[in-house]
Amino acid sequence: MTTQIQAPVRGKVTFRGVLRSEAIRMFSLKSTGILLAIALVLYVAIAVIGTWGVGSLMQSMGDVSQMEGMSSMAQPGFASETIGSGLVFSQLILGVLGVLLFSGEFTTGSAVSTFLASPQRLRVMSAKIVLIVVLTGLTQLVSSLLAFVAAKPIAENYDLVLDFGGESFQSVLWYGTLAVIMAALIGLALGVLLRNSAGGITILAGVFFVLPIITAILGSLVDWSKNISAFLPDQLGMSLATPLSVPTELELWQQLAGVAGWIVIPLVLGAVLLAKRDIK
Repeated sequence: MTTQIQAPVRGKVTFRGVLRSEAIRMFSLKSTGILLAIALVLYVAIAVIGTWGVGSLMQSMGDVSQMEGMSSMAQPGFASETIGSGLVFSQLILGVLGVLLFSGEFTTGSAVSTFLASPQRLRVMSAKIVLIVVLTGLTQLVSSLLAFVAAKPIAENYDLVLDFGGESFQSVLWYGTLAVIMAALIGLALGVLLRNSAGGITILAGVFFVLPIITAILGSLVDWSKNISAFLPDQLGMSLATPLSVPTELELWQQLAGVAGWIVIPLVLGAVLLAKRDIK
């Protein structure tokens, strides 16, 4: 009696398969759900508190249109822009998620098995990019919609204009989502470049919180610093989503070009180094 040993079935590695495996890996981590929940809850909470604060302030002070530095609050779209007050925190939190999505591969040592299963490294990186764009984009869209629903009764109580179809809220909804996606992709690129979660998160926080403070201080000393600060990622995102609150001298195409630069340049650098460096 002879026993026949069947040869193992060799499956073809496809982009769809890599995307599916990356999604399973990502959602199996507790940190993913925690960061998404924190981003959503914090964004809605800040929108509600901000709407209440603006409404109570305007009610107590009366006509603010003639007050120096507060004339923008009297404009119809200001209440809608208040919903985007927590945008910079969403950028940081979901940017951290982007860092962890790739740096975790090297921190845990799972990068070796990942690239053995799928030797085409750029295909793995592309799958992670698609995944983080879809996940953070949907999270921010849902956060903005929930924030609108939660803030609407408060706005009506203070006679504030909060129009869903208005230009101001649509900017918060769509450009705010773009700003968050930008931050998440910057985080992903930092994860690839540094291969270290702590280092990537530190630099991400520095870019979105520390660097704006430094340029603001320099802006009071030298004029050229103001031109630089206009192209920082937090400034670009906030000026696109909330132009009344964060005005800028840049035209729309310049702002979008700046966002594209912050997305493409770090990702290209990360892709080049990922292809050339050893995995271990």
